[in-house]
Amino acid sequence: MTNQELQAHTEKWSRTLFKRPFKHQIFFNRRLKTTGGRYHLNDHHIDINPLMYECFDLANLKAVVVHELCHYHLHLMGRDYHHRSSDFRHLLALTGGQRYAPAIPNREAKYRYQCQTCGVIVNRQRRFNPRLYVCRQCGGRFKLIPK
Repeated sequence: MTNQELQAHTEKWSRTLFKRPFKHQIFFNRRLKTTGGRYHLNDHHIDINPLMYECFDLANLKAVVVHELCHYHLHLMGRDYHHRSSDFRHLLALTGGQRYAPAIPNREAKYRYQCQTCGVIVNRQRRFNPRLYVCRQCGGRFKLIPK
């Protein structure tokens, strides 16, 4: 899917679900890694993680875009657009958006730790000090597994 197709879909979804036009830009941003999308308050554009469409389907992409459109329309109306607000939760429930983006499958971990007691393996993107943390299942200590 191209950015132009994403723009067309977003404008259509905004008119049908919110009865309001989407007058700004939306595009895919490959630098997003841990989030489905992001609404920018300063210039009102929306970034979408392309993996929300590549790893899943159009229905998932629609749910993520609708989530960001809830932020967009509430902010432009001057209402509370934060995740914790009742306005946001109510509008999200009315339009069928997702509260959270689904986890991206097969994301390669940079670091792997193994519990020395029960053997559970923990995959992490960031390194941590194994002397400061214990296993949540058994309370054992972790050891970094070399690649």
